[in-house]
Amino acid sequence: MEFINTLPQPLITVTLFIFGLLIGSFANVCIYRLPKKQSVVFPQSYCTTCSAPIRPLDNIPVISYLVLRGKCRDCNNNISTIYPAIEIITALLLLAGFSKFGLTFDFLIYFLVAPALVIITAVDIKHQIIPDIITLPGLALGLIAGSYSIGYVNSFMGFLLGCGLFYLAALLSNGGMGGGDIKYIAAAGAFVGWKKVLLIIFIGAVLGTCVGLFQIGFQKKTRKNIIPFGPLLALATLITLFHGNLLIKLYMETL
Repeated sequence: MEFINTLPQPLITVTLFIFGLLIGSFANVCIYRLPKKQSVVFPQSYCTTCSAPIRPLDNIPVISYLVLRGKCRDCNNNISTIYPAIEIITALLLLAGFSKFGLTFDFLIYFLVAPALVIITAVDIKHQIIPDIITLPGLALGLIAGSYSIGYVNSFMGFLLGCGLFYLAALLSNGGMGGGDIKYIAAAGAFVGWKKVLLIIFIGAVLGTCVGLFQIGFQKKTRKNIIPFGPLLALATLITLFHGNLLIKLYMETL
């Protein structure tokens, strides 16, 4: 840790950004393959249109996309801008986390959580599911990491409260709350504790109301086809990780 702190800040920033792009590239693989229940390791990356294997030099995050002008080298079909966007977003999130937490245990946990939130958001928007392969290990990790960082009682209470409230919401809404959302909030509660999981739920509900009203009012969508709740919970989780203590303090001061 002391050695890293002696390195020039620009070098740390550039190195972390590049590493974040690589993590984002892997996140793209997960986003495409997890809903299909395919391995994220084998086979190697391939074009989703012509299935041609992607050459190593064509698989450099962002740079290859720019060099190829957003087209597959083999079939010349367009490559979605979502791919470089995911890579850049992941890298920026990791930079923001390092700026917030520094080289600490909290940043180590955030380093694992942030890319998972990106994957959850993209998969839930496209497929309306939150993969168990992310939430179930996240739940176990949340209880372990939470027990160390906030205490096992707080971590377990966060797990129970998040899971219990969303399970109750699922019962009352007659299936309006999905099982993936329940597992997600249970894992999030284990990470952050009971106070902050309530904050995540509150922020998510506010975001959901705003987005839902916008889509119904301006995009003429119905309640059945508005944005799924997972991405809003992911954003609420990020807000809580960065500003949760401040928001809770402000709330307590208003009482």
